[in-house]
Amino acid sequence: MCALLLASLLAGCASGPRSGPAIGRDGPEANPPADLASVPDAEPRVEPIRVGGPNRPYEVLGQNYTPITQDRAVSERGLASWYGRKFHGRRTSSGEVYDMYAMTAAHKTLPIPSYARVRNPANGREVIVRINDRGPFHAGRIVDLSYTAALKLGVLGAVAPVELERITFDDIRTGAWRRDGLAVAAAPAPAAAPPSPSSDAAPGAPPVVVAGAPIPVAGTSSDAAPAAEPTPPIDAVPSRAAAPPVRGFWIQLGAFRQADGAEAFQRRVAAELDWLAPLLAVFSDAPFYRLQAGPYPSRDAARAGAERIRDALQLVPVVIERR
Repeated sequence: MCALLLASLLAGCASGPRSGPAIGRDGPEANPPADLASVPDAEPRVEPIRVGGPNRPYEVLGQNYTPITQDRAVSERGLASWYGRKFHGRRTSSGEVYDMYAMTAAHKTLPIPSYARVRNPANGREVIVRINDRGPFHAGRIVDLSYTAALKLGVLGAVAPVELERITFDDIRTGAWRRDGLAVAAAPAPAAAPPSPSSDAAPGAPPVVVAGAPIPVAGTSSDAAPAAEPTPPIDAVPSRAAAPPVRGFWIQLGAFRQADGAEAFQRRVAAELDWLAPLLAVFSDAPFYRLQAGPYPSRDAARAGAERIRDALQLVPVVIERR
């Protein structure tokens, strides 16, 4: 599994073919940390899906696998196993060090990184894990859990049937991944920031301000309206105008008085910056529709992203905090 899985697995790779806890030398440590059942689940956040690296096609034991590189929902039913001290401290397919006491898991084809909900139908328990490794390479098995994830799910004793569901970017942005996701999604959007030359158009004016200069909204009579240029199919970058943004730091690329203008600009940006496309979202903050990218875990991370956008698109994005 690790990145060098073109013909066969390399010895010493944390995500190599595993025999499960009942066979070989794998299993728990003699004195695992106390109170592992209280370890919080992984907290989903939008992490761009990279084409290549841990997501490039690979071969293991004569079987070819093609990882998913799109943000889409995946639901599976099958067997879950877990891996422990034999791989603890070794590199995963993502390049991260495997920690058997963290809430992570291995999957053959889900994007790395991504997040998934795993449910044990036998006892109704659920956990949220971060996918950062490849495996398990055994018939019928769909996920290889960390020791702590398996403990919380109640499957330490043996390989057990589970249900797996990938958490999409929309689920993360709207909070729908939470069990109280309906309440999160129904919450009113945060109040719009006061208008400023770098974030909003002047009240009553039709253009949107992006990079400190007015750009006509799609559908206006201006021949120079960039949103009127040919753009990718509308379903290439779905609109998220109805979804309230989650808390965190966001990069605002523009504010529009019409939703179609924001969506058209979203498609243009996504076509030019494929690395940014998964982070783009359109939010309705009356009277504007805002094109933003995020959320970022810190203001510094958002500023770094804004600088990269500024260099690529020659505009001046604004970092804002949603609370």
